[in-house]
Formats: sequence, C-alpha cells, structure tokens
Amino acid sequence: MAAVLTLVLVGLTKLDNIDHLDLGTVAANQVSEAAKITLKGYTNIALFGIDNRSNGSFDSGQSDVIMVCSINNDTKEIHLVSVYRDTLMDVDGNGKYRKCNYAYNHGGPKAAVEMLNRNLDLDIKDFVSVDFRAVAEAVDAVGGIDLTITDDEIDPPGHHPGINAYIDEVADVTGRTAKHVQSGSQHVDGVQATAYCRLRYTASMDFGRAARQRIVLQKLFEKVKSASLKEQSALIDTLFSHISTSFTTGDLLVLAGAMKDYTIAPTAGYPFAKSTATPSNTIGSVVVPCNAIDNVKKLYSVLFGDENHEVSSTVENISTDIEDLTGLSAEDAVSYDPAYEDASGSSVMK
Repeated sequence: MAAVLTLVLVGLTKLDNIDHLDLGTVAANQVSEAAKITLKGYTNIALFGIDNRSNGSFDSGQSDVIMVCSINNDTKEIHLVSVYRDTLMDVDGNGKYRKCNYAYNHGGPKAAVEMLNRNLDLDIKDFVSVDFRAVAEAVDAVGGIDLTITDDEIDPPGHHPGINAYIDEVADVTGRTAKHVQSGSQHVDGVQATAYCRLRYTASMDFGRAARQRIVLQKLFEKVKSASLKEQSALIDTLFSHISTSFTTGDLLVLAGAMKDYTIAPTAGYPFAKSTATPSNTIGSVVVPCNAIDNVKKLYSVLFGDENHEVSSTVENISTDIEDLTGLSAEDAVSYDPAYEDASGSSVMK
C-alpha cells in the first residue's frame, strides 16, 4: 500500500488504470466514545493478497495475505499487523465462524473489510488487493530487494516444499523466469520475493509466512521511497493494472501528499495470544484467539498506543462464541507474543 501511494506522485495521469471498487457503506461496531476519539487519529486500511491463478481477478479468492495498515495522521507512522489467514472469526455477522480468509472468498473485499471491523473493533472503510503478478512486478520494477534466506526456508522439515518449489510455481503462474536461491543474504527478484511471501512449511508455519510478507512489504516500501523517477514510472506501468482498491484518485492524492514523511514501525501478527484447534470438520484447523477480548485490547495497544481500550459488546460476544466452539480460553494460549518484529522477523519487544 505504501509503495502504491508513492507512485501517485509521478503517475497522476495513469491512476485510471486502477480497478476502483466503491464499497458503499461499510459496517462497523458500536464502540465507546474513547475508542471513537482514538480511531479519528488514524487512517486504517485493509490489505489483501489474493491467491488467484487468474491474474487480475479480485471479486473473490483466497486471501492468503490479510493485513491491517494503520497510518497515524499526525506522525505519518505506519503500523502493519498481519491477521493470520486461518484465524477463527465471525465471517458474516450472523454467527458463522470460519477461517478468516473465508470472508473474501465468499463475499469479496466488502465482506472481508466488515469481518475485520466486526472482530477487531476497527473502522476500516478502504482496501487494496493485489495478486501474484503485482508483487512480482513491483519488486522487479524497483530493481529487486535484499533478503536473508534461511536453511529452514530452503529445506523445510518433514520433506515439505521449500522456497525453490514456490519459485517454480510463481514463475509458472506469472509467466516469468524461475531462478533458484540458496541460503544466506542475497538480492532477489520479483518471483523470488513472491515465493518467499508464500512459503509456509517452515517450523513457524503460517506465523512465519505472515512475518515474511511484512518483511517484503517493508523492504519494498524502503526501495520505492528512494527509487528514481524511471523506476517509479516503470512500477506504475506494470502495477496499477494489477490492483483493486476502493480509493479514488482524490483519496490517493491526499495520502500521497505526505509520502516523504511516512515511516514503517515494527510490525506484528494477530492474534497475539493464540492456540490451534479443529472445532469441526466444516471449520477445519484454525488459529484460535485466546481470547478475542484480550487480543483486541492488545491490538489497540500495538496500533494506536491505547492501553485502555474497552471492547465492544460485539467483540465480547465473539469471544464467548469462540471459547464455546473451541473450549479454549486465555489460559490455553500456547504462544503469547505481544512483540513487534523488525525487518528480519526477530522480536524486538518481549
């Protein structure tokens, strides 16, 4: 998202190439007056990475990447929080609990945005969706990025596919060249960076994948801010036809006006206190917030510096429903990491 905003500065005449989708009125929870005041200080945006083999299709699809991008309107600091795609959430507002990537696949971006608002007490009104090709082309347009590939990512445990298998798949889907990587620090191209984002079978599974996605977004953001006009123009030509967003040209211009001042803060993944369970064959194996109330409070602390958020009755009810479905409460959390993560994925706050 931050990368897209930078390009507006040099690509005003090409903004019409973006697929604009007006979400209309977007539902949100009735939150406290204090929460309303907090939210007014931030622009909150939903980011989706869609695992569609039919490039350029954004009406539905598995949202393998789900992020909340929160921009402090005063400081221009950007906070990114990944929402693990298998997180158990109320996906439709009618008590249907599924993996959270269900919402986009069955209701498109509006349903997915409303799901985030409902489960997280947020006020998101806008979204940006991208597919495989957009990520690969964005990285290539700025000349690639630097990543450190671990042995675990080359050869995951249990004979699961490593990054080079994903490189072959991404190259096939996007019609680009596959170049395999080795472990260690190196400069990677768009196909390699996209494969890095998709890799899930390391010891950290989906939690590690979400961290890798944030690493790539942060690296791309840094490159775009320092890119030449030629690189930015190339990015506009290739990328803008491969995204869908609710933002209008005017919206993008307002956000882009302060682009030079934007910085990305350390990042995190939601839920913070979590476990896993398989509530039913229909729901499948999910990441369980333990519990939703405590996790939403922590989310407000991470995104907004608000240590005293009182969750809405909607979140209270969702938290009760999840505990009833899974039998898991706050005491059952097997991983509590309120940490932010730096660009290497390492915890910088315990």
